[in-house]
Amino acid sequence: MEVEGETARVNLNRAFDPTAFSLDASFRLVRYADPKGSTCKVPQKVLLNLLSILHPDTSAKDQDGEVSHVEGPRIGIGLDCAVIPLKYDVCLVQTTDLCYPIIDDPYMMGKIASANVLSDLYAMGVTECDNMLMLVGVSTKMKERERDVIMPLIYRGFSDSALEAGTNISGGHTTINPWCTIGGVASSVCRRNEFIVPDNVMVGDVIVLTKPVGTQVALAAYNWIDKPKLWRRIKKFMSEEMVRKTYFQAVNSMARLNRTAARLMHKYNAHGATDITGFGLLGHAQTLAARQKQEVAFVIHNLPVFGLLAEVAKSSRGVFELIEGLSPETSGGLLICLPREQANAYCKEILKEEGHRAWIIGFVERGNRTARIIAIHNP
Repeated sequence: MEVEGETARVNLNRAFDPTAFSLDASFRLVRYADPKGSTCKVPQKVLLNLLSILHPDTSAKDQDGEVSHVEGPRIGIGLDCAVIPLKYDVCLVQTTDLCYPIIDDPYMMGKIASANVLSDLYAMGVTECDNMLMLVGVSTKMKERERDVIMPLIYRGFSDSALEAGTNISGGHTTINPWCTIGGVASSVCRRNEFIVPDNVMVGDVIVLTKPVGTQVALAAYNWIDKPKLWRRIKKFMSEEMVRKTYFQAVNSMARLNRTAARLMHKYNAHGATDITGFGLLGHAQTLAARQKQEVAFVIHNLPVFGLLAEVAKSSRGVFELIEGLSPETSGGLLICLPREQANAYCKEILKEEGHRAWIIGFVERGNRTARIIAIHNP
């Protein structure tokens, strides 16, 4: 099991202080979103069934009763982005996403939400975002003072992340909602060689992951510090200082863009990718495997994890399914299938450019378009 040891810039004093904004010391942003972890997502099988009605029937009968082919969209429902052919031999690559508050710092939550939206573009190898819209739900449970302080901080974090990505927020929509939600729409007009269709994975490829997993476990462990009954499960593995350090590593990781990872996908001839979010590492690997043109299977044998969270997850009595690859992630890394001979160079270059590691976590073999995790070992 990999122990995350990258030299990320971590400030142990970055915890959000509501009193600095004349809010009550007990203010917690996460209280304005009841859904947590996997409860934020419609189960994957249920979602695919619900969306099946949106897949057009690709056959129709002509006047003579013969079946004729009606071409549907090549890339769309079920993948990270929709790719819509436009005039002049270009395509509109577009995605939308949203999340609930998972940390109390509103500025960082805005950055995380923006990075989460942009990751869908990056998973397609798109590095330039032409436009972003912001979609926000303001909780009806917020007091007027809380709303007027917290929401602008969320907007600022979202906007700063967009600026880091080289784009701007040109509009959006704000509604009243029982829970606070933050998301958006990201769009890019691309030539065909500027995005990577994620269905060309080949037998013999290796699988690379660009961020560690365990964000939800890190957030839970941090919140358990003040809950003696739950803290007892953790303290034999991690000190309070270690938990806080791991928490801020996870927050910084979620706020970090996958833009460099996307750019290097082109240089090292990636055959397909997806980003790791609410369905966990294995869930998204299975979705990508199912979309392949070739009969392949993904085998994952390495799990890079923040800190000592693997041990925390094992001791959680089934609360987390981190080792099984099913723990939800927010704004996770890209899972990329690369030619075996180019994967090591990809990992070395991303470390050189960003100061953050990428890992080879598995391989692609002949199979029935599925993904599985086998015995985990250190890389």
